[in-house]
Amino acid sequence: MATRSDAPVLDTLAAMTVDSIEHCGMDEKTLITTRIAALVAMDAPAISYLAHINPAVKADFTVEQLQDVLVAIAPVVGTARVMSAAGHIAQAFGVAIAMADAEAEAIANAEAESRKMS
Repeated sequence: MATRSDAPVLDTLAAMTVDSIEHCGMDEKTLITTRIAALVAMDAPAISYLAHINPAVKADFTVEQLQDVLVAIAPVVGTARVMSAAGHIAQAFGVAIAMADAEAEAIANAEAESRKMS
C-alpha cells in the first residue's frame, strides 16, 4: 500500500519529471533548452523555472545559452511572453540564491556549534 506523503503534489511532479527524463533520448542541454522554451511559451511562473535551475547548472547550461533560447523563440511566442519569462527567470534566480545563502548560513552555524562543543 502506498504511504501518504507530506508533499503529494511536489512528489507527483518530481516523479513525472524523472519519468520524462528516463524516456527521453535528448542530451541534457537539449532537454533543458526544450523545457525552457516550453515554459516561456506557457508563460510559466517563477517556481517552474526554479525547478530547472539545478538541472541546467548540471548540464553546463550558460546564461548566454538561455539568452539565445529567448532570442530564438521571441518571433514565435512574442515579446510579451519573452519579457514575462525574463522576469520570472530573474525571480527564480533570486529565490535560488536566497536558498543557497540560507543553506550556507545553516552549515556555517552548525560548524560553529560543533567547534564550541569540541
